[in-house]
Amino acid sequence: MKAWVLHDIGDIRFEDINKPKPGAGEVLVRVKAAGICGSDIPRTFDTGAHRMPLILGHEFSGEVVETGEGADASWSGKRVGIFPLIPCRKCEQCINERYELCRNYDYLGSRSNGAFAEYVTVPADNLIELPDNASFEEAAMLEPMAVAVHAIRRVLNIGVNRMTDNGKVPDEFTGSGTAGCPDLGIRIAVLGLGTIGMFITMFLKAAGFNNLYLIGNKESQKKNIMALGIPEDCYYDNSRTETDNQGSKKTDCRNMDHIKNSGGADVVFECVGRTQTYADAVDIAAPMGRIMLVGNPYSDMTLPRNTYWKILRNQLTVKGTWNSSFTGKPDDDWHYVLSLIKEGSIDPGQFISHRFPLADLKKGLYIMHNKSEEYGKIMIQNV
Repeated sequence: MKAWVLHDIGDIRFEDINKPKPGAGEVLVRVKAAGICGSDIPRTFDTGAHRMPLILGHEFSGEVVETGEGADASWSGKRVGIFPLIPCRKCEQCINERYELCRNYDYLGSRSNGAFAEYVTVPADNLIELPDNASFEEAAMLEPMAVAVHAIRRVLNIGVNRMTDNGKVPDEFTGSGTAGCPDLGIRIAVLGLGTIGMFITMFLKAAGFNNLYLIGNKESQKKNIMALGIPEDCYYDNSRTETDNQGSKKTDCRNMDHIKNSGGADVVFECVGRTQTYADAVDIAAPMGRIMLVGNPYSDMTLPRNTYWKILRNQLTVKGTWNSSFTGKPDDDWHYVLSLIKEGSIDPGQFISHRFPLADLKKGLYIMHNKSEEYGKIMIQNV
């Protein structure tokens, strides 16, 4: 089969390699669509993967073409999405079905071979069957969409009654509102409108939240939120910079002053992962507000003392999130996303800006690495 193999930092090659065979409990998936994640860029060009050579790619969908020993043969021929984290299923977190917190996990596309290939083997337990109206491209975005939903659910009640019989709120559902009935009037800021920030915005809108402050730095991001039916005046531009007394550039928050002057945001999603945007999140949070840290850190995070004081004096709650909940049960993040796709409540395909065949994967990698043009989600097609 054909696959893109990362041999070393900056050394990724399109090669003919042996098609894998599914082991016990595994299936062989023919990859139909794969998204390039922002985390694939430093793996390719800066840090490398956990082991190399390795096939990258963890956002993908496909069709099951073969089942291994012990795997349910009824998966054969089914259209599927794939949860890329492979839990050990033995640690305390796994025993409590918090698989995203597994202490000894494997991961497709960063620790084990992933989806920038024609075929990939995956555990049958990591599959989710697709409804007929879910395209392979939409299903390839299940992973980042579930990450966005998981971040929301860490601070807000969404999607409980639609997925459970008794409306009981799982442990991760916290914040205002009763089960399945969030306080839709609260003020919510999304700081950073890349893929995850935009998906967070999409799911907030789908859940009925309209009092939104959406903070980005590209004209295309403004167009994307307007395409979701969100008014232009919800968008705040923090792309400008100014020089402080020490000659360092800092974010020009003048457009965000309106948020502070309006009382601040009750919930802030920080989706960038930089010291300055973390400080911005603290700055615009309302007293007793909640900050959800979503963005992967670009470097060490160092908060100024005055910013730390704001956390204390405003009695802010700061939480972190990573990955998504996938238990195979109707109340997990992946089933929530799929339920909205099935009923047509969301249209993630509108955020796809580029499509390339597998052979041209490198074009997508370089667009994202060099920022040579504006992009949303770059999708690799393997038909």
